[in-house]
Amino acid sequence: MRTARATAAAVTAVIGAGAAAVAAGRFASDAALKVPPGGPLPTEPRLTVHGTAAGQVSLTRNLAALRPGRYGLAGDDGSHAVVGPVLAGTSDSADAVVRRLERVTRGTLEPGDQVWLTPSLYVGDPGTALGLDHTDLEIPGDLGPLPAWFVPGARDTWVLAVHGLGTTREHTMNVMEFLHRHGFPVLALAHRGDPGAPRSPDGLHHLGETEWHDLDVALHHAVAAGARQVVLYGWSTGATMALRAAARSLVRERVAGLILDSPVLSWDATLRALAAARRTPGALLPLAVRAAQGRTGLYGDRGPGAVHLGRITVPTRIFHGPDDTVAPWRFSRRLAAAHPDIVTLHTVRGASHAAMWNADPPTYEEALRRFLTPLM
Repeated sequence: MRTARATAAAVTAVIGAGAAAVAAGRFASDAALKVPPGGPLPTEPRLTVHGTAAGQVSLTRNLAALRPGRYGLAGDDGSHAVVGPVLAGTSDSADAVVRRLERVTRGTLEPGDQVWLTPSLYVGDPGTALGLDHTDLEIPGDLGPLPAWFVPGARDTWVLAVHGLGTTREHTMNVMEFLHRHGFPVLALAHRGDPGAPRSPDGLHHLGETEWHDLDVALHHAVAAGARQVVLYGWSTGATMALRAAARSLVRERVAGLILDSPVLSWDATLRALAAARRTPGALLPLAVRAAQGRTGLYGDRGPGAVHLGRITVPTRIFHGPDDTVAPWRFSRRLAAAHPDIVTLHTVRGASHAAMWNADPPTYEEALRRFLTPLM
């Protein structure tokens, strides 16, 4: 009898431990599968506003606050500002750093506010933020209507711009003025899970593996509306969507080029990075990967009918760098090395995920101009 009780207790303990492990893996997978649009990624530290002065803001001193370039500064209360480079020669302290404060676009910045850096410099729409004429569209998608902005241009090569993790279509406005100046019509899409767009049936982010269907319907829309050819421009998981659409779309022959900024080329590496940033113990990271597979069917290039990166057939420019802690740079390097004839890698140092433009806008835009010139 005692042996039976001991065995039952041991089995119960094992089942309990197993259930706890499954729950922990599920919670850890949420770090990637439930990233709120416009919210901070787990890798992005919160910064405290120490104070403001004319054209200056003092922030918590850490590696994020010291990043080069221009960024948005977002708060939980919906506030948004734009900060420029660290100001040399300003009076800061051991725990604070002073950056140029370019403008406060929404709300206020007060001492004690908790904020984070975001790659999105603009809020609103292309008209209110950039003064560009545009049309608000609703493109019929598989799950419902998808909001989009269309900024007209003189050329018959369109740019379809799609954002990724932790941002909204406002992120695409960073380069919209540049693209408009060079005559490219721009279609910036909100995809499933975004504000105003339908949710995925399971309410989860699939890291581009199902979201690409929304980009595909936008591609069909562009072709039907007169685009002779299309450049797909994606950031983060938006880059994953661009790769999938270029390989799988029934109108993929109209895709003339790919621009991939901080591409998520290994969903499990990105999931592990985001889960680890949530302080998930290393031993639980494989459980997070398995939980994500079970919840979403994510298998990437390893699953049946998957799209392999070797199928890239159009000129591709990658913007990426070694300081991206969300999408490892090594995968972009391998992709460029494997396809030197059509894939070029523009390396950006000191930039966080999906913020390659922010680190050095003029250099980024010149590389972008050189890539697009043959398509003009």
